[in-house]
Amino acid sequence: MESSRGTTRRHLSTSPFQRRVPDPIKTFEVGDRVSHDKEGVGRITVVEGTEAVVVDLGEGRLLRVLAPFHKLHTL
Repeated sequence: MESSRGTTRRHLSTSPFQRRVPDPIKTFEVGDRVSHDKEGVGRITVVEGTEAVVVDLGEGRLLRVLAPFHKLHTL
């Protein structure tokens, strides 16, 4: 049985609801200084494509952060 809606819904320009625009994907490079909202300041040591990064927080602490990087900001 097929759904009654054969196509995707289109956004009406007169709609009072805002169209969701996806956030741009953050990219990082090895050596970037970053700030994590909960863990503090560190440096990117490993970039695993767009899926994850490893942050060296100092004193031997490493943190692996998965995408999307909402809590990670470049300095």
